[in-house]
Amino acid sequence: MSAACLDTTMMKTASEPAFIQRVRKTVGRAINRYDMIGAEDRVAVGLSGGKDSIVLLETLAVRRKWIPIHYEIHAIHISVLNITQEFNREYFERFCTDLGAVFHFRAIEVDLEQDPRKSPCFVCSWHRRKELFRIVSETGCNRLALGHHMDDALETLFLNMTYNGSISSMPPKLAMFNGEFDLIRPLILLLEREVERYARMSEFPFDKTTCPYGNTNRRADMKQIIGELAKMNRKAKQNLFASMSNIHRDHLPPK
Repeated sequence: MSAACLDTTMMKTASEPAFIQRVRKTVGRAINRYDMIGAEDRVAVGLSGGKDSIVLLETLAVRRKWIPIHYEIHAIHISVLNITQEFNREYFERFCTDLGAVFHFRAIEVDLEQDPRKSPCFVCSWHRRKELFRIVSETGCNRLALGHHMDDALETLFLNMTYNGSISSMPPKLAMFNGEFDLIRPLILLLEREVERYARMSEFPFDKTTCPYGNTNRRADMKQIIGELAKMNRKAKQNLFASMSNIHRDHLPPK
C-alpha cells in the first residue's frame, strides 16, 4: 500500500473493519509524518457537520485509545444563520460527549453581498474562519485541525497555478499568528472517496445539503479537471500530490 493513500484495489476487497482500521492508521501516519500533535496539546477541530469534519473528529478521538500520549479535543461548529444547512446540534453534542470531546457552538450572520467583487463562498468562508480562529484563541487551543483531504489539496494547487501563477497548496501543518497555534490537516493523505466510504461505513449522519453556490465556483471546476486526469491514470491524484514534494529545480525556469 502506498504511503500516500489507500490502494484502490484494497478498498474494493477489504472488509469493513479492516478498511476502518487502515483509514485510522493513515490518519496516524500523517500526524506522525508531519509532527501534527504532541502530548498535552489542546486540539480544536472545525466541525462543519460534513463527512470530512466528522471523520476527522472521530479518528482523532479514537486514536487517543491506542497511543501513549493524551491530548484534549475541542469540536467547534460555526453556524451561518442566513445560509441553509442541516446541522443536528443535539446529536453532535451527544457525539462529542461520547468521544470525550468538548463541543462549542457559535452562530453568526454573514452579508454575502457586501462585496460584489468577491464570491459568496469566499465571503462566507472568510467570516466562518475568522470566528473559528477567535474560539481557538478563547479556548487556549494550540492546534486547529481541519478536515481537508488530498483532493482538497490538489484542487488548491490547480487553482493557484491557474489563477495566481504560483505552485502552492494546503500544507499539512502551518504556524498561524506568529506561532499562537498550528493549523493541521490530519486527513491530508486520504482521498475524498476514502473519507466518504469511512463515513458511510460508520453510519455518520453527515450533512448532505448542497450549498446554492457550491457548484458554481472555481474549485468545482478544478475538481472536474482532476477527475478527468484520474480517469487517465488511477494513480494520478497520488502522483500529483507527491510531485509537490519532488521538485527538480534544475529542470524548471529560474525565478
